[in-house]
Amino acid sequence: MNFLTAVHTDIGIKKKTNQDSALILEANTAKGKVLLAVICDGMGGLAKGELASATVIRAFDEWFKDELPVIIDQGFDAEILRRGWEDIIYQVNTRVGKYGRENGFNMGSTLLALLICEDNYYIIYVGDTRAYLFDSIPIQLTKDQTYVQREIDMGRMTPEEAEKSPKRNMLLQCVGASDIIDPEFVSGQVKPGQVFILCSDGFRHVISDQEIYERLNPQMAVSEQAMTLNAAYLTDLNKYRQETDNITVIAVRAD
Repeated sequence: MNFLTAVHTDIGIKKKTNQDSALILEANTAKGKVLLAVICDGMGGLAKGELASATVIRAFDEWFKDELPVIIDQGFDAEILRRGWEDIIYQVNTRVGKYGRENGFNMGSTLLALLICEDNYYIIYVGDTRAYLFDSIPIQLTKDQTYVQREIDMGRMTPEEAEKSPKRNMLLQCVGASDIIDPEFVSGQVKPGQVFILCSDGFRHVISDQEIYERLNPQMAVSEQAMTLNAAYLTDLNKYRQETDNITVIAVRAD
C-alpha cells in the first residue's frame, strides 16, 4: 500500500509558542510499506508543553526505527503492538511527570498515534486529539477523553451544551500529568482511497466535521499538494473564526 501525506501546523492567533508536535514516518518492510503518524498537543505553558509533546513524539520516533522492524520480523501481531505502545506511554508518563515535579511545575501532552501496516490501521490515544476516517462519510475513530464527553456519555450534558461549556477543554488524562493513564486502542481495515485525518483540538473547535470532510474527503485528497493546500485553508478558517489554540492536522490517503 502506498500513501499520500500532508501535515500542517500553526501557532494560532494568541499563544506565544506552538506546543503541538507532529510526526510522519514511512518505511519499506517485509510486510510492504508501513506508515506511522503521530500528533501530540502539549500543555503546561510556554516551553513546558512543547517539551512534553516533543518527548512523546521522540519516543514513538525511536520505536518506529528500533522496535517496529523487530515486531515485523517476528510476525506482526496487534496485541504485541498494543502492549509495546502502552509500555512506551507508561514510561514517558513517568519520565515527564518526574521531570515536572522535580522542577516545580505540571506539564503533559495528549497523544494520538496511527500505524498503517498491510491492510489494517492501528490507533492508540490519550486525551482529546482526534482521528477520523473519511470514505463516503466522515467517521470519528476516537472518543475524546474529556470531562464534557464523560458528561455526554452519562446523559448529563448534550453535545450542544458541551460545545459551550467552560470545561470543554478539561482532560480526564494526559501523558505526564496523570498519575494513572488508560490509553485507548482501536483498529480496523484499510481500503484503498480512504483518508485518515489526525488533528489537535485547536483544528476542530470552531469548524465542523462536515467542513473538514468537504476539503479533505477522498475526492479532494487527490495529491499531496491538494491535501496540503486544503489543510492550510482549514487552518486559516479556524484563525478567521478566532480559534485561540495551536492548530495541527495530518492527512493520510491510502492507495
